Amino acid sequence: MTSTVHRVIASPEDAATLEELGYTQELHRGIGGYAAFASGFSFVSILTTVFALFALGFGLGGPAFFFTWPIVFVCQFCVCLVFAELSGKFPVAGAIYQWSRRLAGNGVGWFAGWFMLIGYIVSVAALAIAMQSVLPSIWSGFQLVGGDSSLTSVTGATNAIILGAITIALCTVISAAGVAFMGKITVTGVTLEIVGVVLIVIAMFVKAERSPVAAVTSTGGHGSGLGYFPAFLASMLMAAYVMYGFDSAAELSEETKDPRKTAPKAIVTALLVSFVGGGLMILAALVAAPSLDDPLLSSQGIAWVLTSQLSTWLGKTLLTIVAIAIFSATLAIQASASRVMFSMARDNRLPFGSFLSKVNRRTGTPVITGVTVSVLAILVLLVNLGQAGVFAAITSVSVVIVYAAYLMVTVPALVHRLRGTSLSYGPPVMDLGRWGIPVNLIAVVMGAALCVDIAWPRQEVYDPDGTSWVLQYFAVLFVALTLVVGFVAYWVVRNRDGAPLPSDALVGPDDVPA
Repeated sequence: MTSTVHRVIASPEDAATLEELGYTQELHRGIGGYAAFASGFSFVSILTTVFALFALGFGLGGPAFFFTWPIVFVCQFCVCLVFAELSGKFPVAGAIYQWSRRLAGNGVGWFAGWFMLIGYIVSVAALAIAMQSVLPSIWSGFQLVGGDSSLTSVTGATNAIILGAITIALCTVISAAGVAFMGKITVTGVTLEIVGVVLIVIAMFVKAERSPVAAVTSTGGHGSGLGYFPAFLASMLMAAYVMYGFDSAAELSEETKDPRKTAPKAIVTALLVSFVGGGLMILAALVAAPSLDDPLLSSQGIAWVLTSQLSTWLGKTLLTIVAIAIFSATLAIQASASRVMFSMARDNRLPFGSFLSKVNRRTGTPVITGVTVSVLAILVLLVNLGQAGVFAAITSVSVVIVYAAYLMVTVPALVHRLRGTSLSYGPPVMDLGRWGIPVNLIAVVMGAALCVDIAWPRQEVYDPDGTSWVLQYFAVLFVALTLVVGFVAYWVVRNRDGAPLPSDALVGPDDVPA
């Protein structure tokens, strides 16, 4: 009878792989290769993030901020390779949490999952609220609350919460309907997003006002030589805010067909395509901008370039594609967050674990964790009402939280490599081999440096109005609060009933399989 069930929701081979790792196949497998890539790519969502954050990078570092893009890519590609290697060995839902606990033990793994949950939930809210910056520009009817549509105004913030909540609710319904249906929606969104990126890049290069070399060599009055270094580091936040989330393809491993082969390829491809497409978008915007000295380029970014250089109908068409990309990204992040919560709940690492880990038998999806994630994300949205500065600070900190969780995987992995213990487990689908130590070392050193850079209390990032020292040091305070609350929560969970974690295929610091 069991084999019959496995044939319906997963192949016998995929079900057996999961059983080796200590779990029974409950989630339905409906994600193929392109859908897995789409999940990781839509999380990064260059059409959404580069479009929205270009002004941040340009404003902080001038045109030369372009060079931060390849620097951050080097770091994140090394992280990506480590994750791709692990995704082939441990294809389990809640990837970062699962990899961390198998490499460093249950305590470190729990905090990795805790950080990912917080980062993902805030990211869901941040993406959903971005609808306000696009939809009212397409059609005034989307401004449901009369008045100013700016996110910093009361009416704009209120409308943003409404549009964001509707977006999150729709994503919840789609993800609950079944992973195959969700995959089709994601694939459609990503395909349109790629088309949109190509159109935007071509359109802006056609309207080029200067050569690429002339476009990226100016610092925009932010200093020269070593004097430009602080501005350059600050502008690096733009790239750091964009290039993460590619691990989303691994979060759906238990719903992916042949995940040991599919997930590693999806993770690497998602980041590579994002790097190329995002870099071209930045370069094209700098080349096509009517003026590199106009303050509108620092405040409105790519949107100003498009509206200045393209006809109204084409601009609105591209904005529509941006809205679709935002929706697709929100769907991908909501799904990833629900899988992390499901994975931790299944291991009895969260309150009401047995309830949260229930899987809908018909759709084969963790509906309860999906609804829980969405409700929490909508609560985060409410912070934006009259407190746009606080919401912006929380959004920035969510990136720091995720980068810290990444370190809870890359650091233990590096320790194993330096000790000479093997990271091999299961079929050698992807193995970094002799490149393992240098790649892993770059991932750790540059990852830690990016964490510090993002969290650095820059007034122009966290408190541009200069009204609150709390906002300026918000990243440090938020991370500290997250740790304190996390320690309390972990102590409660660990001592609640003493329920052990599944030990199948567990890799601790001293018992890595040879």
